[in-house]
Amino acid sequence: MGRIKTTMIKRVGNKLFNQHKEKFKKDFDSNKLVLPEMADIPSKKLRNILAGYVTRLAKRES
Repeated sequence: MGRIKTTMIKRVGNKLFNQHKEKFKKDFDSNKLVLPEMADIPSKKLRNILAGYVTRLAKRES
């Protein structure tokens, strides 16, 4: 069983993914570097959680 993502993570992740689908890849490390360009993320932990969720969305998309 994995960790359950909060509503805020899902809301922000879905919004960013739908607006910038072409910039996200199936790779966590590249998504981690792209996220700060699109949104002001206050902490490293939050950035990593968002990058993981967006990576999951990108893998599900293809």
